Amino acid sequence: MVEYSVLEDKMEKKKKLNIIGAAQELFARFGFVKTTVDEIAKAASMGKATIYHYFKGKEDIYKEVVEKESNILNEKINEAIDKEKTPQKKLKAFVLTRLKYLNELANIYSALKDEFLKRHDFIEKIRGRDFNREIEIVKKILKEGIEKKIFIIRDIKLTAFVILAALKGLEYPWSEKVPVPELERNVEKLLEVLFKGILRR
Repeated sequence: MVEYSVLEDKMEKKKKLNIIGAAQELFARFGFVKTTVDEIAKAASMGKATIYHYFKGKEDIYKEVVEKESNILNEKINEAIDKEKTPQKKLKAFVLTRLKYLNELANIYSALKDEFLKRHDFIEKIRGRDFNREIEIVKKILKEGIEKKIFIIRDIKLTAFVILAALKGLEYPWSEKVPVPELERNVEKLLEVLFKGILRR
């Protein structure tokens, strides 16, 4: 009985993940507004009733998709930072990885930028949580730079905020399928301007 219950649980999770995967592709291609539950059901090779068994509606599915992409983005950023040894390289890894995966993860990018989606409470919560999470990542890098006597910063939180604000302002032009070498050059320019203000002379 226990073995059957575990197997049933796995099947349920697999079905739910299948729905999320199908929806992720459709939302990325057509956007939240134009994608329908019927289309998600068809793409997942399931009946519409099955979709409603796992989710209350399209908004509920979109929330799961955005959460999934948000977690992927966070994991990729942390992995890239952990590979680097210096605060300068960690900051560069943060900027490049964030831009690269925001470009690939279309749904989290839409959730963070699309004004129409702001009316959904869960989107505002995700935006706030992700911004605070990124502030903490940048603060940690800056703090390491201060401790190693590489950076001179009076207000870590404010500096982290300014870096993220500058980065967000550059997201749209950099997200337009800019080739990686050009993207890296742009990031280098941004960091050069930044480091000239915070590098110990």
